This record gives sequence, C-alpha cells and structure tokens, in this order.
Amino acid sequence: MCRLEWGFCTHNPVKDIKKPKPGAARDRRLSAREKKQIRRYCANLENKELGHIVTFALETAMRQGEILGLRWENVNIKESIATLPDTKNNTRRDVPLSLKARDTLISMGPKLTGRVFSYSSPGIKSAWRTMMESLGIEDLHFHDLRHEAVTSLFELGTLNMMEVAAISGHKSLSMLKRYTHLRAKTLVKKLAGPKTKSIAATVSSLIPYPAQISTVGTEVRLRVLDFSDLVVSGQHASDVVREAQFYLLHRLITTLRDGYEVPPPDAYIDAVPESQIIMIDPLGAIPSKHT
Repeated sequence: MCRLEWGFCTHNPVKDIKKPKPGAARDRRLSAREKKQIRRYCANLENKELGHIVTFALETAMRQGEILGLRWENVNIKESIATLPDTKNNTRRDVPLSLKARDTLISMGPKLTGRVFSYSSPGIKSAWRTMMESLGIEDLHFHDLRHEAVTSLFELGTLNMMEVAAISGHKSLSMLKRYTHLRAKTLVKKLAGPKTKSIAATVSSLIPYPAQISTVGTEVRLRVLDFSDLVVSGQHASDVVREAQFYLLHRLITTLRDGYEVPPPDAYIDAVPESQIIMIDPLGAIPSKHT
C-alpha cells in the first residue's frame, strides 16, 4: 500500500527477512479406543448434538467453522451433498455426504432453513474440552477430526489426491500431504500383489480378540470385549470357547462381506480384571492368557 499506492517508500524491508521453516506437521490420530470413548460419552449426553457434530466431522472432513455454519437450505439430502457457499479459501464447495453423515442429518429431523447445528464456536470448544478432561484423553484437538477424516479418505484406496482435495477443500496439495498420515498396516496391504490383496485383507482381519471368561453360578460365561453383544455361556469352558470362536469367525466374515470396517482388537473400554481375559482365535487355535 505504502510503496505502490502512496509512494511513501521505495524499498520493502520485509524482503530482507529470512522466512522461518514451517513447523512439523501434526500427526495426532484417533485410536479405536478413543473413538469408542468419545461415542459412548456423546451417546450418554441428554443433548445428542455434540455426537452428531463429531460424526459429521469424521465423515465429511469439514472444518469446525464450516460445520457450525452449515445451513439446511444448503443441504440436499436426496443427492447426499452439502454445499458450502463461502469457505476459508473464499470459494464455493460441494461436499459429498457418506451414508453415516446423511443418516446423521436425517436423524436430526431436516428443516427447510436455519443452521443445522446450534453450537457456537466458543460453545463447541468448551464442550470438547470438558469431554477430553472427563475421558482423560490428552493432546486431542477438534481439528484432529479433520486430520483423521482426510487420512481415512486416502486409506479407502479408491480416491486419488485430487478427489480428496475436492472433498476437503485443500487448494495446495503440499498442505494436503501435511494432513495425511497413513497407518503402516494400510501400506502393508497395498504392498501385496493384485491377486492377493483381497485375500490378504480378509486374513489380516481374522486375528485373536480378547474375551472375558467368568463363572456365574454353575455356568461358564464368555464375552468378546470388542463385540459387546457377542456373549456365549455353557457348562464347560472348552465348549464355550469353541462356540465363541465360531461366532467370532462368523461375525468377522459377515462384517467384511457387508463392507463394514472390522473393529481392531483390544479397543474395548470396559474395566475387566486381567485374570479373566483370554484371547479367542477365530481360526480355532487354543486360547491363551492375554498378555
């Protein structure tokens, strides 16, 4: 302004300053256990909106301000698209909605006009901080949900960088790389040959899961901890374990068949005595003590 329009100076002193190196990219990702903790916490709240916002952030990779500023008149549930008329980059963006994101909006009772979410920016910051303190989760910011969502889009293996950028709204691909932190286990699957990818993906999911085994009266009761509804009981421990192995194998295979994500083992959040935990191998190996 001074140099070009006012003619007050002929030299720009800022040109003589060496720019500092950019900081290291933040690589904080949510663990499966943390996701379960957050979902359970939100489900137990009387106001379900915080849970809806968390789900929406993980499913759409939208920024906090974009989520809180979203209006019903810019949501097309039939086409599964949310339109952001004015983003951080001063451009319009159409965000495709996943089934979970779409179902979240439907569960809220769509309206014709008005803001989708009622939280203000200070309100969501306060609610997030309270939740993190209650759950004992450290160094997790709301913006990390966007990091997680963008990386999950890459881990799908079906979208290229330009397609992910179109969803997330990143104009700079170098900045998009800073947000992306692929898990090593995902890269291992990609290293498999084309003919063995589907087989490797299936076999890698058929791994032991921790289970709680206890005696209730005269019955032996076994509960696979990462599948809360997978409970088996009987008179003899060996029979109960074999039955649990069968049901666990069936659950994993059907989950993969239906295209859903298999939960990682040992991500349960219930307090269970260590002496009651054994590992259940869906492929039929003899269960061993959990270590």
